[in-house]
Amino acid sequence: MAYSYVIAGAGLSGSTFARCMAEKGKEVLVVERRSEIGGNLYDEKDESGILVQKYGPHIFHTNDEEVYSFITKYAKWEPFKLRCEVDMLGKSTPSPFNFKTIDQFYPADKAEELKKQLKDAYPDRVTVTIVELIESTDPLIKEYAEFLFKNDYSLYTAKQWGMKPEDVDVSVLKRVPVRMDYQEMYFTDKYECMPVDGFAAFVESLLNHPNIKVVHADARTMIKLDTKAGRVVFEGINVEDDCQFVYTGPIDELFDYNKGALPYRSLRFEYEKIDTDSYQNAPVVAYPQVEGFTRITEYKKLPEQDIEGVTIIAKEYPQKYDSKGKIDPYYPIPTVETAALYKQYEGQATQFKNLILCGRLADYKYYNMDQAIAAVLNKTK
Repeated sequence: MAYSYVIAGAGLSGSTFARCMAEKGKEVLVVERRSEIGGNLYDEKDESGILVQKYGPHIFHTNDEEVYSFITKYAKWEPFKLRCEVDMLGKSTPSPFNFKTIDQFYPADKAEELKKQLKDAYPDRVTVTIVELIESTDPLIKEYAEFLFKNDYSLYTAKQWGMKPEDVDVSVLKRVPVRMDYQEMYFTDKYECMPVDGFAAFVESLLNHPNIKVVHADARTMIKLDTKAGRVVFEGINVEDDCQFVYTGPIDELFDYNKGALPYRSLRFEYEKIDTDSYQNAPVVAYPQVEGFTRITEYKKLPEQDIEGVTIIAKEYPQKYDSKGKIDPYYPIPTVETAALYKQYEGQATQFKNLILCGRLADYKYYNMDQAIAAVLNKTK
C-alpha cells in the first residue's frame, strides 16, 4: 500500500484532513509524536470518573452550517451553554461583562444612566468590543470602559501574553466583548455543544477509517526538504510519487528556525482534586488580579457530570514558550512583527510543491475549533 498523504499531527486539523481525504478514497498515514491522539483536545476520565481535558478547556461553538454538519457525522453532541465569571475587586461578575456588572460596581442612579447611554450609543447591538467603548466620546461610557480595562482586560492580557496590552494585536482584545443586556452566556453562536463521549473519542472517530493508519513518531524524521527538487521527500515510507505532506506543527520548527524563532505562548496546569460537590459558580472563572494564574476551570461542570462528593479544578498558568525546552506551543502571538516573520516562512513553504500547511501552529493563526475545521474543509475540496 502506498500513501497519498502523510500528515504530521493527529490533532483536530490533521485528523479532519485525514478523514476528508480517506472519504475520497486516498490512503493516509497520520504521524503523531505524542502518545495520545487529539492534540490539545485530548481528554480522559480520572479515577473518580470525571472527564478532564488535559490541555485546557474547550467548548465547541459555531455559526458555520458546513462545519456543524461535518462534526455531527462523527460523534453525538449535546447542547451546552458555557457560563464564565470574573473575580474582580472581590466580586464575582459575569464574563463577558454585562449589565449585572454595571449594577454591581456603580451606584443605582449612575448604573441606570450608564445602561441607558450604552443602549442609545449602540442601538440594536447585543455586544460591543472594549476597543469601541474605550474610543467612545461619551465620558460615562469611556469611564466604564477604562474601569474594565484597568481591572480586567489589561491585567489578564498582560498575564496571558506576557506583554503590554498595547503591543498585542487588537483582535485579541476584541475576542471577549461586553454585553448590552443581562444575558450570562460566553458565546452567542447558533450551535454550542460538547461531544457526549468527549473530544478524544470524537477525534478517534474521525480517524476510524480503513484508509487511515496512525503511528506515533516524529514525522520530521521521516522526511527531507529537497530544495533543489522543490519537494518534500519521504524516507522509509511507501508513498505514491505525488504524495502530499500535510504539516500541522510549528512552521518555524519545520524549517529548523532558519529565519528565527516565532514566538508562541505556552501553558502550565495545576490540577487539584477537592472533596466537595461544587468549587465555583461557573465552569470557568477568570482571575485577572491574582498573581500567576489566569483562570480556574472546574471540569465536573464542563460538561455537567453527575458525580457526588468530589470535583477537579485546574489553575492555568501562562508561560513563555522555549523551542529548546520540553513544553508545547499553544498560542501564536499576533503582532505586526510576528506576522512579517510568518510571511517569510510561508514564502519558504511555497517552494515545496507537495507541502500543505494547516492548523493553528502551521498557519500561525489563533483559530477556534470551528475555524480550524473550516480551514481544512476549504483546503480539501
